[in-house]
Amino acid sequence: MTKKEIIAELRSNYALFGDLITSLNEDDFSYSPEGKWNAGQQLDHLIRAISPLSIGLRLPKFLIRALYGKANRPSKSFDELVKKYKSKLEGGGRARGKFIPGKIQFYNKKKNIKGLLAKIEQLVKNIDSYSERQLDTFILPHPLLGKVTLREMMYFTIYHAEHHRKQTISNAGK
Repeated sequence: MTKKEIIAELRSNYALFGDLITSLNEDDFSYSPEGKWNAGQQLDHLIRAISPLSIGLRLPKFLIRALYGKANRPSKSFDELVKKYKSKLEGGGRARGKFIPGKIQFYNKKKNIKGLLAKIEQLVKNIDSYSERQLDTFILPHPLLGKVTLREMMYFTIYHAEHHRKQTISNAGK
């Protein structure tokens, strides 16, 4: 995917997620099967996942390179990255620490969706400042995937919204 395609997919997938959450009534928003996250927690998790990424990409590029180094291999394709992520989940990988969602009240639903979409727009703005080459050169740490290129991190971020949208649909019985 090119940078332009990545940006379009980020906007599209997070808008779809936001539309789903918007459509839920209070019972569906709050319901979850035993041991699963409800829709509000899915929303909170995505906000928690995007926040440090957006902040990190605002750092000067020389600092990102100094902190994390540079890629020593080509970026994986979207499908390869998703396959690796699914494998990590199947192997027991789960959100930990600051990525564990809190409780989101139904009355805060609209505010949180608006915040999520604003974070995506900030992320898009930050990614747009990188060249195609830099997306494959700079790396960042991912809690489950290890060091990934910026392009791979964007692929993950695109897929992450779809993953949690599907979980929300499944858990709410929609």
